[in-house]
Parts: sequence; structure tokens; C-alpha cells
Amino acid sequence: MATFNGSAKNFRVHVKGAPEAVINCCTSIRQKGGTAPLEAVERDQWLAHCNRLAENGQRVLAVAVKEAGTVDDDPYTNLTLLGALGLFDPPRPGVREALEQCSAAGVNVVMVTGDHLATAMNIGARMGIVDSDQVPANVLDGRFLSENTVDPYKAGSAAARAKIIARVSPQQKLELIAMHQSMGNVVAMTGDGVNDAPALKQADIGIAMGIRGTQVAKDAADMVLLDDNFSSIVAAIEQGRAIFANIRKFIVYLLSCNISEILIVGIATIAGAPLPLLPLQILFLNLVTDVFPALALGVGKGASDLMQREPRGANEPLLTTTQWATIGIYGMLMSAAVLGAMLLSIRWLKLEGTSAVTISFLTLAFAQLWHVFNMRDPSSAWLNNEVTANKWVWLAILLCLLLLLGAVYTPSVAHLLSLKAPGVAGWAVILSMSLLPLLFGPLARRIARYRFFTKRDT
Repeated sequence: MATFNGSAKNFRVHVKGAPEAVINCCTSIRQKGGTAPLEAVERDQWLAHCNRLAENGQRVLAVAVKEAGTVDDDPYTNLTLLGALGLFDPPRPGVREALEQCSAAGVNVVMVTGDHLATAMNIGARMGIVDSDQVPANVLDGRFLSENTVDPYKAGSAAARAKIIARVSPQQKLELIAMHQSMGNVVAMTGDGVNDAPALKQADIGIAMGIRGTQVAKDAADMVLLDDNFSSIVAAIEQGRAIFANIRKFIVYLLSCNISEILIVGIATIAGAPLPLLPLQILFLNLVTDVFPALALGVGKGASDLMQREPRGANEPLLTTTQWATIGIYGMLMSAAVLGAMLLSIRWLKLEGTSAVTISFLTLAFAQLWHVFNMRDPSSAWLNNEVTANKWVWLAILLCLLLLLGAVYTPSVAHLLSLKAPGVAGWAVILSMSLLPLLFGPLARRIARYRFFTKRDT
């Protein structure tokens, strides 16, 4: 970079940049007594000194000046070297731990920088990106991409395997992003400068720095990182995975509950049996036992091992074949429990009409409430999991229980919904039969995964 400072026909040009670029443009060097020619030996000594600074993790800039008559003069010829600046910019606390989380989560972090390769190596070793004992094969200089005939778009090339790429130009950043995208990867790019804007736009997720980032970078990015902290990106990945998992649970829960209602009415109609559910009762279930537990699932914190899993495929649907199979099996389990409860109420308890329908209605209502615990992650414990740890689930269940009991024991509401207090024997049938879908829930998931399992299903 060069700036012209002055006026009329008397300009001083100030130049800064990479040492190997600036020093090679210098023909003289500033000394105490004035200037002296810059010999080849001195040039090599300066470059070696800058390399030592870079190996210590410092970002190195060489600075030079020259006099110019007009702003049209070439600013990068016949320069006088003033010296070099070593800037120490250590990684922030917590970055190494965040990178370890990324590795465990299957997120491949690549350091792409315009800094000296030695600087990038030093910082990369301190953050655990590369091995500090030796120069690994997955470290590249940007000049390698320009000078070699290796196709950077080819999967398995040096560029595809690289963990650190230094002295990279803005154009090369675009090529690297396009290469990873052609391999089917979802690419997130962080940047702060004007020259990062094209790459931020090209990436699937462009992330600009909110504190030190330029306005151009912020405008080109999809997201702005307000605290400039890499750890915040990792936290966002974890939160995103939790939100996606909650959406799946929400949908699986609602669809399985609604399919059970359809199956119950459909099977009873085909068999010529009395209807186990009445229209207003179905509406009541949809407004109460479906809604509140589902909303509670939507605000869960997610499973504890979310960041130890491989990322899902970019083209994976919201509901895979495994989820659809699970929904169907859950629906059949609840349907069987309700029809069984109605059969017991008619054959064993000798109930009929409103009393029998009340048994089937409450069995389905309670089965749907307990069914929320089937939405736990398959890898979690039966009693200690992300659903049982969700206080909103317990509040939703308590609210639904109060509304159900109120519907049964409030005369006006009970009359409207055609309900009748079931008695001790009736409650025994309701509670025992409504627990069956919860008890057989793990078996249902196992059957669904065995029959329809694909690699990326969860």
C-alpha cells in the first residue's frame, strides 16, 4: 500500500506491506547519517530478520519512502527502506478450546490469511490447528496456488487438505471457497477488511467482524459478529443444532399425535364400533394436549452431545425416512392403547355411551402427555435427558392435567364435551393404558431405525 503526501510538485510516498514485497522494491536504506545503497547481502539480512519475527508469531510489515514529483509516479520503485514493524496479535482466550469443539463437531477450520507463512504457522500451532513439532504437509503458501499446475478445485489436492494457507490474495480466497463448495461442503467465511468482501459474498455464510470490521465487509456478510470472538461462532453452531433438533421433535410429536387421532376414528368406523372420540373432544385435544407440550419442546436446550456429532447433510430433509417411520409407529401405539382402553371399558367395566367415550378420550389425552418424553434423543438416558431437564415441559404437562381434570369435573364443560367422571376403576384403565406408548416408545424407535435407517438420520 502506498500513499502520496504533500502538494504541488513535492510529494513524499509512504509504502507499507509484506517484507518480501517492499524490501525487493528498495534500492537504498535510511541510516543515521542519511541514506546508503541497499546491498544484496543487507537485503537478505533484512528478510531473514523479518522471518525470525514472523516465526515468533508477529505480524510483520516493512515500511519505506521515496520522493515523487507527481502522483503519477510509480510508488513501488527506487524506495528507501526505513525498517520493519513486528506486531504481536495473540489469539484470544478460549479460541483453542473453541477449535477443539469444532473438531469434535466435524467442523473443519482452515486458517486463510494474508500474513507471513511463519506467522500463521506459529499462531496455528498455539491454537492446535497444526502440529508445532514439524512443518506439516497441510500448510501452504498462497504462491503455491499461483505457481503450481495443481488444480485447486480437485478434491484431494493440496489446497483441499490444507489447514493453513498464508499470503493469500482476495482472488485466491474466492477460489478456495468455490473449491470447497464444489466438494459439497457448506462454507462459512470470516473477514473484516474491504478485500474480504467478495469472499464473504461467495461463502454460504459470510461472517463479518462487528468491532474491527469495515462497513463494506459488514454489508457483504450474512451475519455480523458483534464481539469479534470466534467462540461466539461455535456457540451459534451449537444453538443452531439445538433449534433444528427441537423443530424435528416438535413436528414428530404433533404429527404422531394427530395420526393417532385419525387412526382411532378411522379404525373404529371401519370396524363398525362406537366412535371413541367426538368432534369437540378432538378439537379440545388439538387446543390443549397438542399445543402446550409441543411449544415446550421448541424451547429445549438440546442434547448434551450435540457438538460431538457429525454435521447433517446439506440436502437432508427436515424429516427423514426414519422420522416418518417413527411417527407412524408412535401413532399406531397410541391408537392401540386408546382402542384397547375402550374395549376394556366396555367388556370389563361394562360401560357404554358417554362413560366409555370418556375412558378413550382421557386415555388418548394422557397418552399424548406422556408421549412428550418419547421425544428425547435416542442416545440420552431414559430418566435424565434434555426433555426431562426442560422445566417448560413439566409446566406444560401440569397445565394440561389441570385443564383435563377441569374438563371432566366441571359440569358445564363436561356436558359440552360429553364427558363423565370415570371413577377409580376407570382411572386405573386410563393411566395404565396411556403409559403403554411411553413404555414401548424406545422399541418403536429401534424398529423404525432398523427398517428405515440411513447414515445421516438421527
